[in-house]
Amino acid sequence: MIGVFSLSPDQDAPPATPDSVEREGATLPPPSAFDEAVLVRVEAPRDGIGTAFSINTDGYWLTARHVVDGCDDVWLLVAPNRYLPVRDFSVSDTNDLALLYAPPSLAPVALDISNDLRVGSYGYHVGYPQGRPGEAASRLISRSRLITRGRRSGEESVLAWAETGRTSDLEGTLGGLSGGPVYDAEGKVRGVIIAESPRRGRLYSASPETIRTFLAEQDVIPLGERPTPFEPGTYGGAADRVRQSLQVVKVACKVGEPEADS
Repeated sequence: MIGVFSLSPDQDAPPATPDSVEREGATLPPPSAFDEAVLVRVEAPRDGIGTAFSINTDGYWLTARHVVDGCDDVWLLVAPNRYLPVRDFSVSDTNDLALLYAPPSLAPVALDISNDLRVGSYGYHVGYPQGRPGEAASRLISRSRLITRGRRSGEESVLAWAETGRTSDLEGTLGGLSGGPVYDAEGKVRGVIIAESPRRGRLYSASPETIRTFLAEQDVIPLGERPTPFEPGTYGGAADRVRQSLQVVKVACKVGEPEADS
């Protein structure tokens, strides 16, 4: 499936409310076997849309693995009817992350993948939900264990965010936001969007240590020094600016023949 995953029906729970994360609190603890388990199913690849963001001026872009895995052709859509071909891409063997190599952006994100996040801190999820520009605001709740089944199986530690707002006319699924960045209040990117739970009002992002490990494996150094601050009441304008600068772009995937389900 290309886009944001949804939770399996048997993983329902009361939605997290903004009141439960009203203020910033303790530093987010390390991964634990006792973290909440979240189950998703990976389907056969098909044509679709996702999001990616630039991490340096050498032409490297981060996205989610499920946005490009199994695609025969991948493009970055940087303007109406203007497509830039992705020359090559690598996917993680163990996590929902992928690295694209394409024409560079001159405005890479300031990527902060340290472990100093605090529960209750704001996150701003930017990209192309439903294939069009959009964004969501959230607050950090906890860590979770994302368990994948279907086309591939695995388990990884992720960050769980409670949605507190979104683009005013954006209703329903946030599919297409997958692979997009999670900005903090300073405008630094703290994660890669990989899943959503609409019923819970939650979004999930790759953990800092997962991103660090993946980039080290790829021998790619992120470089961006001009963060764009985000605020709860005006994050839409900041999101527009990072898209207009081609820091965040739409990804299009083309699959030849769909694989038969096993």
